[in-house]
Amino acid sequence: QCLLSGSWRSDTSCQMVVSTLNKDNRFSGFYQPGPAAGYPELLTSPLEGSQQDTELVPLPTFSFTVNWKLQETAWTSVFLGQCYVDPKGEETLHALWLLREAADSPAEDWKGTR
Repeated sequence: QCLLSGSWRSDTSCQMVVSTLNKDNRFSGFYQPGPAAGYPELLTSPLEGSQQDTELVPLPTFSFTVNWKLQETAWTSVFLGQCYVDPKGEETLHALWLLREAADSPAEDWKGTR
């Protein structure tokens, strides 16, 4: 059974720390980008999310949002994934993500999502 709360590190040395899930399977925490992100101006930023009830689904899906702390622009990322447990009992998160940057106008909306 996967428990999302705790500290997680990505292949690119980003770190995510998740608080204990509340009774509604919601959580908060923070996300810290690693050096491989290539953006030294990114600061440790808050995250909010939720996961499926592990009593119903032993390998739950989850989602969370990060509102990046930056000085000159506004970015938001959303992560959507699932927790897996290997035969040795090691938990792994697999996730997809989107990054959205504020656009100056509707005509430039297309270049706001990565």
